[in-house]
Amino acid sequence: MNNIRRTAAIGAAVTATACAAVALAPAAVAAEPAAQRATAAPKGAAAQYNGVCGSGYAVVNSAQIGTKGTVFLTYNSATGKNCVVTVRNKPGKAVHMTASLGFASPTTTVTDTGYFTTYAGPVYLDARGLCVTWRGEISGEVAGKNGTNCGSLAANR
Repeated sequence: MNNIRRTAAIGAAVTATACAAVALAPAAVAAEPAAQRATAAPKGAAAQYNGVCGSGYAVVNSAQIGTKGTVFLTYNSATGKNCVVTVRNKPGKAVHMTASLGFASPTTTVTDTGYFTTYAGPVYLDARGLCVTWRGEISGEVAGKNGTNCGSLAANR
């Protein structure tokens, strides 16, 4: 009988300790400064679209520029315009960046190039029914795509 009581007492103590650890765990996480939690993101995390093209534009395509950033192709269905912006993963000292958008016929390309800390662009082009070629460059690394996002071109054949 004493063994049963002792086992029950030990079991209750273990359960209480486990419950206390679970109950205190969120408090320990909450005590951690938000800045430390924010830096726990994976290294080289892809840049997020920053909305710089304006309201009504939605991301329709993107390409990672190595580990340096991402080039985003956006489209506004109300205006029929495409927009390209190149965004760095980690803003910092100004580096050479480019955002470029074009189509083949008639040959048209719009480009924003220079030394920027965060992003290049936006550049806009009305390309309803046309395939677009778009690029982004950060410190010599280039990414983008040729002849994509053709809109209603297939319906016009």
